[in-house]
Amino acid sequence: MNELVLTGSITANVPVLVSQAGERAGIRFLEFFTANIRNANTRRAYARAANEFLTWCADVGVPDLAAVAPLHVSTWIELQMQRLAAPSVKQRLAAIRHLFDWLVVGQVVPQNPAASVRGPSHTARTGKTPVLDPAEARQLLDSIDVSTPAGLRDRALIALMVFSFARIGAALGMKVEDVYTQNRRLWVRLKEKGGKQHAMPCHHVLETYLHEYLVDAKLEGDAKGPLFRTIGRGTGQLGQNPLPQANAHAMVRRRALAAGIRTPIGNHTFRATGITAYLKNGGTLENAAAMANHSSTRTTQLYDRRNDVISLDEVERVRLDL
Repeated sequence: MNELVLTGSITANVPVLVSQAGERAGIRFLEFFTANIRNANTRRAYARAANEFLTWCADVGVPDLAAVAPLHVSTWIELQMQRLAAPSVKQRLAAIRHLFDWLVVGQVVPQNPAASVRGPSHTARTGKTPVLDPAEARQLLDSIDVSTPAGLRDRALIALMVFSFARIGAALGMKVEDVYTQNRRLWVRLKEKGGKQHAMPCHHVLETYLHEYLVDAKLEGDAKGPLFRTIGRGTGQLGQNPLPQANAHAMVRRRALAAGIRTPIGNHTFRATGITAYLKNGGTLENAAAMANHSSTRTTQLYDRRNDVISLDEVERVRLDL
């Protein structure tokens, strides 16, 4: 990585091949991530893929940015397939393809070397996210000690993801004012992917947990502050900073372990758990898609794990005690 001087004292780190192509190429490269991609998670993933690929190109002797060829892209993709799952490799190829499209339009390179490269085939009918049984989800929520601000926060956050099908990014992006009363019922406002705003009434359990968290943590007077916050070191009290996603993941793993749950769950587990529980209890796929803010029911079907129970029942039919 080389440091590129943009204007005055403003500098930014870019791959060697980009910095060698000149300031215009460096600015165009940075604009791809800052001006072209609005989603923070996509920006982070694409930046990682682009930096790793261009650094690899420099290491194997590619002389300049314009010399990157389909052979380099396909070779790098083959290397990625040796250590990553197909969806991750497809995302990395998409990052390289979109980046070079941007550079071609900006007249930095003459052609897109990734345009003709095919990624690995991948078809999924169900997702890989670990899902909890409803009884396990209840066990997890009941196991949390809510005598502390951290316990109240963690219970409210997990319940929000279960009962509103919220993505972790949308949950952690909430402000206190995004929990509000309408028609004598508590509602939550979620800012989902693509800047979509999604409002949902609270399940009565979630309503109780959110109300107790807001009141006991004395957050109601800070409408513009983050809803889910870090805990101050040594104080045990809520701070002013929003809870990072990595911290939420560590918290979820820690809480599950303490509750005796052996499934290696993550933040996304609760979205799938809530959708599956809803469908098991007679909910429709169309309504589940609307509640999860999915544009297609095909996406919602990836979270539907009702057939896991059927498969387990069928496996138990294999008996050797005949």
